[in-house]
Amino acid sequence: MTAAPADQRTYDGGLTRRQVVAWRNALFVVFGLSGLGIATWLGRVPAVRDALDASTLEMGLLVTGLSVGSIVGITLSSHVIAAVGARRAVLGSLVTAAAGLVAAGLSVDLGAGFLGIVVGLAVFGLGNGLCDVAMNVSGAAAERVLGRTVMPLFHAAFSLGTMVGALLSAAAEAAGVPVAVHVSLLAVVLAGVAVVVTRQMQSEDLGHATSDDEPAGASSGWRSRLAVWTTPGTVLIGLIVLGMATAEGSANDWLALAMVDGHGLSNSGGAVVFFVFVTAMTVARVAGSPLLDRFGRVVMLRLSAVAAVLGLTLVIVAPAPWLAVVGVVAWGLGSALGFPVGLSAAADDPRVAAARVSAVATIGYVAFLAMPPLIGFLGERLGLLNGLWVVLALIAVAGVASGAAREPARR
Repeated sequence: MTAAPADQRTYDGGLTRRQVVAWRNALFVVFGLSGLGIATWLGRVPAVRDALDASTLEMGLLVTGLSVGSIVGITLSSHVIAAVGARRAVLGSLVTAAAGLVAAGLSVDLGAGFLGIVVGLAVFGLGNGLCDVAMNVSGAAAERVLGRTVMPLFHAAFSLGTMVGALLSAAAEAAGVPVAVHVSLLAVVLAGVAVVVTRQMQSEDLGHATSDDEPAGASSGWRSRLAVWTTPGTVLIGLIVLGMATAEGSANDWLALAMVDGHGLSNSGGAVVFFVFVTAMTVARVAGSPLLDRFGRVVMLRLSAVAAVLGLTLVIVAPAPWLAVVGVVAWGLGSALGFPVGLSAAADDPRVAAARVSAVATIGYVAFLAMPPLIGFLGERLGLLNGLWVVLALIAVAGVASGAAREPARR
């Protein structure tokens, strides 16, 4: 008896290998589009400030529109996914984000004013927040079907999309392309590609799967989706994601400035060090999948926490800039896997996967939004490097809680 060819192998749900690979590849594109969209706007923020002649406070209010929209999108995500499925949620959210991006861009150059930009950014944030959760739910489903770790690779695709968006924004800025033209063109491309690639995603929603011994209504209804917040497993995985998302988010917002103010680097030097951090994190996400399959989540999360703690300690106390840069590399390597692995762990139980991924992702994205201002507050009073001690403490907590992410097969 001969084995079936690889491309004729069937997976859970009767999917063929070709369908599963197409689903996986579509998710790579979706994650990249998400990163591309956010980087497109953030890369033009200086031009927006100049066009509006806005103060720092006014620019902060613009960011508030984006943040509020993102939190609303994340909060509603599990209910939307339960209603329409992850695939349609991804498509709808990317189109919504594209529409908000166009509205914000046109408001900058066509005189719609400050309020128009805030509304546009709120819509963009709404779509982006919903997409963040929906694509991770679909990614977790694809990972389960494939039977191997791919979530870190999806997040690496997000990082690559962010890099591409930043480079395109820099090129548009250098060429003098108006904000409205640049972001509108990118938004049209984003929406168009989303329509095409989401057709390859499988519409099955892990959160809808049920079993005979499951209580009636356990996988549907808003009460049951909110109930996952009270389960110890969700809380512990949330602590992992909280610590590691803070590790990543604090670097995004404060690393360059900390290297300038704390270690005497130039502004360009601080930017280079941040690029080193992003590169280290991206490399770790690409290389992390086979290591996770070999050694398991718990071992890799604990090693990641140790690396991040040691690296961040070096950044804070290093007597020489070069030693701090070594710490930045360790910080980036250690920060890479916590968020995607936490989302994978949240999806282990297919009966409540959508709700748990939504809850854990909400914790992570709130950490991205809320923790950097806290670090800035502490940095204003204690010095920016000293403000990073709170990040180190949260990473340590994530390391202690890492046992909650253990794979069912290893329990």
